[in-house]
Amino acid sequence: MDKDVLTTLKILIIGESGVGKSSLLLRFTDDTFDPELAATIGVDFKVKTISVDGNKAKLAIWDTAGQERFRTLTPSYYRGAQGVILVYDVTRRDTFVKLDNWLNELETYCTRNDIVNMLVGNKIDKENREVDRNEGLKFARKHSMLFIEASAKTCDGVQCAFEELVEKIIQTPGLWESENQNKGVKLIHREEGPGGGACGGYCSML
Repeated sequence: MDKDVLTTLKILIIGESGVGKSSLLLRFTDDTFDPELAATIGVDFKVKTISVDGNKAKLAIWDTAGQERFRTLTPSYYRGAQGVILVYDVTRRDTFVKLDNWLNELETYCTRNDIVNMLVGNKIDKENREVDRNEGLKFARKHSMLFIEASAKTCDGVQCAFEELVEKIIQTPGLWESENQNKGVKLIHREEGPGGGACGGYCSML
């Protein structure tokens, strides 16, 4: 592990096919957007180191195929994850309706009960919205998830989604500290100014 990196975190991105999981990941890791991006076959994987509240974390981000035929990969994919980003498309109500299925899968295969989950409503740049922001917020609150709306195309909310997720994980020591015992890791605490986090009011911390 790099000397100044606090911890390495396993983050998953899940949700129905076509909701923009890979586009969110590419926007976050490479700051690119490809409108013709092909569907993910199996699992894609990217690594990015970010700094949150003065603490550096290396993220190993797993992007999964949403199609049913790839579900055999599921158990190993979820094993050891510390954070999950669950994505739906605000212009496709069916992807929102199926969120319960993904939460059930998460509950079935996840090896931790204190995992941090974030709900992301993607494609807010489009005009044909079918899912209202308040519906997403209500669903997230019901299931104790963080929530944000985003657009991989315009970059809106993408960085914030990952940063808020990592911040919440770091605030949950049992999720990552065991891997860093005896390494002299010191967590830096930030003084919270007026208005809370650096998220500009996007996220609902629960």
